[in-house]
Amino acid sequence: MKIAVIGVKGLPATQGGIERYCEELYSRLVARGHSVDLFARSSYIQQPWFSIYHCKGVRVICLPSLPLRGLDALTSSAIGALVSTIKDYDVVHFHALGPALFSWLPRIVSSARIIVTCQGLDWQRAKWGKLSRKIIYWGERAAVKYAHELVVVSEALVSYFQKTYSRETAYIPNGPGKYAESDPQFTYIRSLNLKPKNYILFLGRLVPEKRPDLLLEAFQKLQPQGWKLAFVGGVSDTARFTSKLVKIADNNPNIIFTGELQGKYLAEVVRGAGLFVLPSDLEGLPLVVLEAMREGIPIVASDIPPHRQLLAQDRGLLFEAGNVDFCIHSLQQALAQPLEMANRASKAQKYVAINYNWDKIAADNLAVYTNPLKKDKKTDSSPIRVGNRKRDAV
Repeated sequence: MKIAVIGVKGLPATQGGIERYCEELYSRLVARGHSVDLFARSSYIQQPWFSIYHCKGVRVICLPSLPLRGLDALTSSAIGALVSTIKDYDVVHFHALGPALFSWLPRIVSSARIIVTCQGLDWQRAKWGKLSRKIIYWGERAAVKYAHELVVVSEALVSYFQKTYSRETAYIPNGPGKYAESDPQFTYIRSLNLKPKNYILFLGRLVPEKRPDLLLEAFQKLQPQGWKLAFVGGVSDTARFTSKLVKIADNNPNIIFTGELQGKYLAEVVRGAGLFVLPSDLEGLPLVVLEAMREGIPIVASDIPPHRQLLAQDRGLLFEAGNVDFCIHSLQQALAQPLEMANRASKAQKYVAINYNWDKIAADNLAVYTNPLKKDKKTDSSPIRVGNRKRDAV
């Protein structure tokens, strides 16, 4: 099977959940004998236009893109959609709603099956301006109209598309990435003046919808004795917001900003954390939470549907999204009850191992690629069944 992938920044993945998702997924499909062309952005991979290289068996094709906020994704996706129509692909797979704006082109011109994966309702993200949000929303509507199959990564998104468009979706969740081997002596984090198991970790892009500002405020008010707070992640068109966070931190020695980390340093920082916190207002199905669960790190997170899906039934602590007082209360509870949090982390680790497996995710995507349903576009309110799992609405 020949597969084209559109909407991804590039490989290897250095930041971004979609890139990590694609690296895990498509390397497995290549290992099963399929051919994958991934159209990447020149602004991300810093390669000449139309140059080609391979990453874990995936052929990465560098396309022109404008290095401007929001336009790099649109320009490279538009060109990728156009190129996909002149090659004989069996499947054209768009990732994210913005790139899906161009899903109509291969749907109309080619005979390929068009797949769109929605990792989240990106038009709701606070970093985008009014026009950008509208364009991404148009991409959502294009995905609903033109995709043979619409894949979503959380039960909440299944419900959203059913209620909003009466559109069936294939529910295939994300899976946790595997971290590199790391120094068991935690040399790197000690160089950051962090003590293993005595710091709270925020991991992710420093963007408004992930609410690092709320966690920062909660930590400053709580001032837990012997604990520090580490923000690990880069910016995403949000340099001004990040500068604001640093200013609010006001050179507090107990608050560390590491920037973006990769490889063994990222693995060490995660494994050394005493508590992982994600206070987001908006998520799809966050890989960072899945990965913290896989590593057995205790977790506190905002009470939004994707987090409830992962951390319900005492697999973590949840607090009301956007409420700093509730966040403070949950942090107090977590830090005061280490044995209870360790028990929750153990439950979470077992749950992830059973329910979020990359080999199963790869098989489910292949089932979507070959599903004979919806050769002609129509909608249905029933959830689709993928593999052996029943995909039920919430």
